[in-house]
Amino acid sequence: MLSDEYRYKILKRLESEPETSQRELAKELGISLGKMNYCLKSLIEKGWVKANNFRNNQNKKAYAYLLTPRGIEEKTRATAHFLRCKVAEHEVLANEIEQLRGEVKQARTQADTPIKR
Repeated sequence: MLSDEYRYKILKRLESEPETSQRELAKELGISLGKMNYCLKSLIEKGWVKANNFRNNQNKKAYAYLLTPRGIEEKTRATAHFLRCKVAEHEVLANEIEQLRGEVKQARTQADTPIKR
């Protein structure tokens, strides 16, 4: 299954650089070429991406991956979802950082307090 993050990143890249190869996308996302092929086929089957062969290219296997109108809509939805997830992650991290700062402050205060005997 294609994760929200991969879907977002693939659609974003294809929108800005439709001539990107599967190999380049796979390397950028840190996934295998086979998984990238699976992801692109899935996006094509959903009607979000259209693969056009470069007719005048010496490499006859070169494609341009174009977002369809439905693909553009999906990219917008994926972007909004990805943003919500990242904001939530940020809030969790900000709370954790604040808690750790409090622990450090408390530990320093305790270390600075003279021991009474």
